[in-house]
Amino acid sequence: MPLRPAPPAYAAAAREAAVTRAVLPDGTACWLVTGYDEVRAVLSDARFSADARTPGFPFLSAGQRELATAKPSFIRMDDPEHARLRRMVTKDFLVKRVEELRPGIQDIVDRAVDHMTDGRTSADFVADFALPVPSLVICLMLGVPYEDHDLFQSLSRTLLDNHTTRERAEEAHTQLMGYLVQLAERKRQHPADDILSRLAARDDLTPQETASLGFLLLVTGHESTANMAAISLLALLRHPEQAARLRADPGLVRGAVEELLRHLTIIHLGLGRAATRTVEVGGVTIPAGDGVICMLSTANRDEELFTAEGGTCPADLDITRDARRHVAFGYGIHQCLGQTLARVELQIILTTLLHRLPDLRLAVPPGPAHLQPGQHRLRRPGSPGDLVTRPPCATFSSSRPSTGEAAQALADGSQPGHNALLSST
Repeated sequence: MPLRPAPPAYAAAAREAAVTRAVLPDGTACWLVTGYDEVRAVLSDARFSADARTPGFPFLSAGQRELATAKPSFIRMDDPEHARLRRMVTKDFLVKRVEELRPGIQDIVDRAVDHMTDGRTSADFVADFALPVPSLVICLMLGVPYEDHDLFQSLSRTLLDNHTTRERAEEAHTQLMGYLVQLAERKRQHPADDILSRLAARDDLTPQETASLGFLLLVTGHESTANMAAISLLALLRHPEQAARLRADPGLVRGAVEELLRHLTIIHLGLGRAATRTVEVGGVTIPAGDGVICMLSTANRDEELFTAEGGTCPADLDITRDARRHVAFGYGIHQCLGQTLARVELQIILTTLLHRLPDLRLAVPPGPAHLQPGQHRLRRPGSPGDLVTRPPCATFSSSRPSTGEAAQALADGSQPGHNALLSST
């Protein structure tokens, strides 16, 4: 799990070789790529397909197979189709564009803190803050009504849970796509200044393609950032000396976010690819038709690259480490489109929480994180396997009393932060 060293099977595979054999939950053999250079080599090589319909593509569950193959988004396509669709939304996530959103995001975060702390000294951090903030941001950018957040959050959780059956995944996918097709049609008739309106107005996109792009941005735009915000805060609370350094010098936040991205590597289940030709990687021949899983978590623990000045090892959290070369967002042409937005949100979230809630602490004693839905087993041949887990990071408490009057609901469209964000997109 992200808050502990890589699971023993992964760590053992990484020590043995950068490319080893592994067995998927359904018994299918694949290749496990754990080395930093080798992971980057696979993810930047067009001979390894990101298209989930490619023979040999590795899946961790039947539900994941359904989600990836039924109506794939552009991240599950290869060029030139991948490039065609990605270009349509790239400009909305460029550095300059996202930086213009900072004031609006800051306002959303401030109001979320007000709401979370009003009249109480403890709260469920995930439900009251980590999930609403990125959900509201991506809703405003896309033009999705925030009042529908219960629907898309519930469906997203179903689709991202590796225990979801194929039938349930298909049902959830159909429901969310149907919602977005209808919303895109309303946007086409009554456009606004948002991403979905601009996509709906294009003549070179089908309604299904428009909904598919919206689907990808909506699901990844709130779920990943929410989880990263939660486990980042938990990591800092478990390393109070690191939190103290960041609180004392907010100028460290950019580097701190990079280190947290590296250290936690939220995509700890790896990125799948399928070899379309026989390729040699790290001295190992991978035949055409074989599946490959690139383990970003082990790549981000590369000792030669990420041992900090002073000898801090990669397994430790050190917010002053130069972690800029991490692969937490992937690598190559499929690198995460929304990485700039995620960075800005995390920078604002962490700086604001540490400044406004200086006595922030866990409401429960720190200990091993509990197992959560969405786990799976990936094992090496002959090994019993290892659970990959996700910590709840659910609660916090602060000795600081509530300040100010009751906060307005985050979805109140009259809030100035909403208008500021919308006017920037």
